[in-house]
This record gives sequence, structure tokens and C-alpha cells, in this order.
Amino acid sequence: MKNTTFIATLMASVAVAALVQAKDHPGKEYIQKNGYQGPATCEVCHPGAAKEFLNSVHWKHASKVDNVENIDPKQEYGMKNRIYTMCNGNDIVNNLKEIPPSPETGKTKYSGCNSCHPGNHIQDVGSTGPEAEAAVDCLVCHSSTYDHSKRKPFKDEKGNVVLGQDRSTDAALSIATPTVKNCMTCHEAAGGGVLVKRGFAFNKEHDVHAAKGMVCVDCHKTKNHKIPTGYDPNNWAHDGVRLSCTDCHTAKPHKDEDYNRHTARIACQTCHIPRTGGAFAKDFTKWEQLSNKFYEPTTLKKEANETAPVYAWYNLTVANRPDFIGPKGDRKDGKSKIYPFKIFQGKAYFNKKDGQLLSMDFAPPMATGDTLAGVASAAKILGIKDYEPVPGWQTIYFGSNHQVAPKEKALTCYNCHAPNGILNFRELGYSSDEVKKLTSPELYFEKIAEKMREEW
Repeated sequence: MKNTTFIATLMASVAVAALVQAKDHPGKEYIQKNGYQGPATCEVCHPGAAKEFLNSVHWKHASKVDNVENIDPKQEYGMKNRIYTMCNGNDIVNNLKEIPPSPETGKTKYSGCNSCHPGNHIQDVGSTGPEAEAAVDCLVCHSSTYDHSKRKPFKDEKGNVVLGQDRSTDAALSIATPTVKNCMTCHEAAGGGVLVKRGFAFNKEHDVHAAKGMVCVDCHKTKNHKIPTGYDPNNWAHDGVRLSCTDCHTAKPHKDEDYNRHTARIACQTCHIPRTGGAFAKDFTKWEQLSNKFYEPTTLKKEANETAPVYAWYNLTVANRPDFIGPKGDRKDGKSKIYPFKIFQGKAYFNKKDGQLLSMDFAPPMATGDTLAGVASAAKILGIKDYEPVPGWQTIYFGSNHQVAPKEKALTCYNCHAPNGILNFRELGYSSDEVKKLTSPELYFEKIAEKMREEW
């Protein structure tokens, strides 16, 4: 939606420092002599890399999913085809396209959920074969000086919408380990704008890892273009490689054994990610007109570190219903831990005939504000004929896995165990007697008193 314009504006104005200087790349002389010809140049040293990449989630935008209820484990799901109220559409319905002209200005623009896809759009999400391999945009992830202003959609001589790429020799000469900007250009702007979907900022102000100079791939260690991910209830597609805090930290990471005992039932994120941000509500049934006369869904959001999470038991399996997507778990199942989540609530149209969430083609409402026209267009694209749209809300739990606070800002005993602490023990399944015991100063008084004496 706003992503394409945002990306071009942001990256045209921000200079990104290289992690690996051009002279350090062994292919420098070859590129200087022959120029950059896309993946064919990369494959001189990395044969088969483009074909390998076509089987990754970053290209397919979907995978088989084995931890979410009420879906077919034999099918693939992801941004390609999912419908939920953060986006209320997918790559199928909202493929990158030119939207109808605004009736007020006569102007049009390009928009689409797959505007971040690392291809040229002619060879699009999930495509395969030699032409798809040649369309891979290697440098969008691997060049530290990539000019994102060149990733503008345009129409070719045949009228096809093409997503441009920076295939300049200069960009190819700054090949590097992916920087934070390489990753966050798409991941920070997902869902309709900056800090909308995920709501975290990976910088030294907000994350202890960034403050230490780390980049995304230091934790998301990639092999054969397979990128490890966590178990965010909202994020289904994955490369089959999972990531957890214990990949870098031990199961007993603290010097204090009282804290170490908590790791059996409390996820690391609960104490170490006390705040988040981003959109907490969005209404797809009512779009508001912007100054450029185009429309966007009404969105309520907060900046990074402005939102306090909610806490729930999570056994890494996901409840999936038309009105709810979130963690499954229980304190008695022997698998669950308490995790922090950001709650998002989205309003959209549901099918009164079967209760399922309906998708929306953003092109009509973006031009005119007519949301039902968007539902009708999406239904036609998807072949849905028997439907009756009615507005309703869906609640989604977003995992809180980034924006790790420095140690001194992590939660400590009284944050949870004081009577007005952040954990609602009753809602977490504890009895009145257990709550009384868990909120007694007897648990933490001496420890906190000693800590305060040291600080004084």
C-alpha cells in the first residue's frame, strides 16, 4: 500500500554504510571488467544459488505449516494466499498493479502486497524456471549501497507492470553481509507503513543487540538461503529452520539461580522485551482520504516502546479461527511457557453465509473509498460467488520477539510478583491461594532490598 513510496523515499535519502568494503569481495575485478548482469554474474562464483533461492519463503511467500490449527498440512500458506485482518488481502488478490485513477485528481499509482518481492514482478511469487532465476534481485539483500529509488514499478512496452531493480555496477561492487537496512527496508515497512505490522525498531536505542553492533543475520543465521525464524502466532510461513534465544544463550543464562529457575516456565522474551509498538487496530470497512486524495484503511498505532504487551501461555501451536489467531497453551500441559504478545484487532467483512473472513482488493477503495467494491473484486478474483458481507472484528496475537531491552531495563521480581504486577496470575490459571502466595513480598523482598542497596 504505502510501502512502495515509503521504500523509495527512505532509501533514496538514507546512506547505508557497507559492512564489507568492495575491495574485500573476491569478485571485484570480474564485476569491474564485465559489469553486473544480475544472478548470472553472482553464479560465476555461486552456481545454483538463484535456483536455490526460488525455494525459499522470501521468494515463495508460503510454505507448509505444521503448528496452526484448521488448515490443510499438505497445502502451503503465507503472504501469497492468507487472509487476515492485518492485511485483509494477499499476493493473489492484491498483486502489484496500477490502481484506478482518483475521481478527484485523475491520478493513479502502483500498489500491491508483493511490492517487496525480490523479483521483477513478471517472474513473481512462487515462479520457477530459468526466467525466474534470472529475475532474482540478489543485490536488494546483498548490496550495502543499493539504490531503492530504482525499485519503482513501471509498465513495459507490453503493458506489463514491472518492478525495477538496481543492477548497477556500483551496487554490485558493494556486496556485503546483509545490513539492518537491507532487511528492515521491507520488514519495518510491512503492513502499510513504518512500524505498522511488527512495531519494533532494530536500532541501538531500542534493542540491545543492535547497540552491540549486531545485524539481523547474526541471529537469523542463514544457510542456502533458508532463514531461521521463531514461532510468532501471526507469522506462519517458514523455511523449516527455527530460531530461539537458546541458540546463542544457554538454558541457564543468569548468574542468579532464582532467575534461572524461571526459564522452565517463563520465556526469555517475557522479561527482556517489556515494550513494543505498531498498529493495535485497523478498520478495513472505513477508509480515510489522505491529502493526495487516495484512501487508506483507518489505522491506530503507537511508536516503538509505547505498547505494554499481554501475557499468555504458549506451547508454540496456534489457534486459528475467523475471529481469533493466537497462542494455544495451558500451565498444565507441560509444554507451555508464558510469552509476551501485542494484541491487534482488525475490522473487516465476513461472509454471513459461512462465517469466514472475506478478502479485499485494495485497488477500488484506494481510489474511491468504496470498501464493498474491494470485497466484490476480491471475491471475483478468488471465484467466490455465494457471499453476504457483514462487518466484524478479528483479534490477532503478534509475538514479541525483537526490541530486547538492556539488562538494567529487563523486568525483575517485583514487576511480576507485586500485587499490581504485570502478570494477571488469575487469568493465567492460578487459584486464589496461589495468587496470594505469588504476590507476597516474602518471595522477593530481601533480594530487591539488596539490589537497591547496591544501586544506592
